[in-house]
Amino acid sequence: MRNDWTRLMRAGGAITVAALLFALQGCAQNPMTGPLSLERQGSFFVGGRNVHSDALSVLPQYAPAGTITIDQMYVRYQVPVGASKPPITLIHGCCLTGKTWETTPDGRMGWDEYFLRAGHPVYVIDQAWRGRSAANISAINSTQQGKAPVGKLPPVFAASHESAWAIFRFGADYPKLYPGMQFPVHAAPEFWKQMVPDWAQSLPVPNPTVPALSELAIQLDGTILMSHSQSGVYPFQVAALNTKGIAAIVSIEPGTCPSATGDLKPYLKIPTLILWGDYVDLSSRWSPRLKSCKAFAEAATKAGGNVQNVMLNDVGLPGASHMLMQDLHSHKIADWLLAWIARNR
Repeated sequence: MRNDWTRLMRAGGAITVAALLFALQGCAQNPMTGPLSLERQGSFFVGGRNVHSDALSVLPQYAPAGTITIDQMYVRYQVPVGASKPPITLIHGCCLTGKTWETTPDGRMGWDEYFLRAGHPVYVIDQAWRGRSAANISAINSTQQGKAPVGKLPPVFAASHESAWAIFRFGADYPKLYPGMQFPVHAAPEFWKQMVPDWAQSLPVPNPTVPALSELAIQLDGTILMSHSQSGVYPFQVAALNTKGIAAIVSIEPGTCPSATGDLKPYLKIPTLILWGDYVDLSSRWSPRLKSCKAFAEAATKAGGNVQNVMLNDVGLPGASHMLMQDLHSHKIADWLLAWIARNR
């Protein structure tokens, strides 16, 4: 080694040595804090269908009739250099978009980048009719034009700060906090900006996001479907359509789980984690859902599957809110998840 350094000094002098030291320093950088190296990134849509409408506009300068494309699912992706781990597809929940998984309200690294830096390609979606996946406004305009009765208006809702506070379990009543709550409530004003109108109750059946996720999973030839809340059941619905392309399921605080007495066969060969934060038993909204998911996990496991129902408090990560991917200890939760993925893939 000494001879190598001597030859290097003679051949290239101090500039060459400095360059080598810089390169060695770069190699030693923490992948979670150093420069981010991408092989590729981009975005695309999955699914979608063309429909004709006579109620596209009530403004005289825009034509009311024509063809539009609806039901498509937006996907933004990033692939790290030398990726050897399975892709993770991140699916947001009610009243939100793919922003859920990006930079946290208080400015820390979101799970999209965290998983990317851990070596996983990451695909972030906007559900159909949400965010960058356009909604069909024809029913609204038809009513305004007098062509349809008010009762035909589509049900669209938005969650208030006060109701979301309890639903997301920051505290039982706004603006009180649960003891030890890990959500960055000092950044709540930034979080409220993420919330958007929710068209879920207006969507066709089946929800077009589900077959789009199936198509994406098949296209990726093996992805971990990581869902949250309203979308928690989507990976299970995808598996019921077709198990191809589903490497694992991580369902974070799902609004519902498959029935424990239903057909369990689609889920038995897919490693599955159902993950919960804290204070669930204190919520009349979430406690029954936890009970139902426990029953499903027990039934699927008994039938030969690998379905785990885990409370973060039981694995040493207390204080997690419903928005646990944005909590102050979100990176510790992400590390625990990455370890689970490594063990089960």
